[in-house]
Amino acid sequence: MHTPPETIVSADTPRGEIALRERPDPDGTGVVHELVVAGVFAMDSLDTTTETALALESLARTTSPERVLVGGLGLGFTTWQVLKDKRVRHVDVVEIEADLVQWGRLALAPTLGLVSRHPRVSVHAGDVGPVLRGEASPTGPWDLVLLDVDNGPSFLVHERNERIYRTDALRAALDRVNPGGILAVWAAQREPALLTALEGLAPTEEILLDVEREGRRLTYALYLTRA
Repeated sequence: MHTPPETIVSADTPRGEIALRERPDPDGTGVVHELVVAGVFAMDSLDTTTETALALESLARTTSPERVLVGGLGLGFTTWQVLKDKRVRHVDVVEIEADLVQWGRLALAPTLGLVSRHPRVSVHAGDVGPVLRGEASPTGPWDLVLLDVDNGPSFLVHERNERIYRTDALRAALDRVNPGGILAVWAAQREPALLTALEGLAPTEEILLDVEREGRRLTYALYLTRA
């Protein structure tokens, strides 16, 4: 019998409710944590394939990723994978939901707590858009910038995030990346318009990743643009 998730904590924000929930692991050996944003399931700790792939594929193509920026905290799995790379000296994480940042500091979910308290990580509550434009702290440049704030421009978590994918915003983001470094953008499907915009700025690679979830075969896309 499927046990419905239980809400550990929730908060009302200007962008809607966010909630951290937990449910028993299907094999009964532990607990699965879920993050719900604006009433929509965002991610869980059972399948972290996409979060891991975002970090691994990007790091593999970055010569010297000493300083990394991660847009979006989530449950911490992207940042945790970045920290496993010994070349990384410091990670800035920018998360728009201040409540989620606080839940991380309180370690209300294991990996979320690990990255939030890690000595090589600084978690900043704020909008990554102004950071990428050089208008807010933390300040760059970085060797690698990972953007996982949405599921791509076709599946926005918040409508205002549309601005992040505009050509002028992407150009500004690339300006925050050290020469030879990489701007990485995650999407839940192929995004031809985004690829065209990025290719107009700098050499860009489209990586397609097939993932099976709940019996369905899904194809995600990762866009890597070299500064």
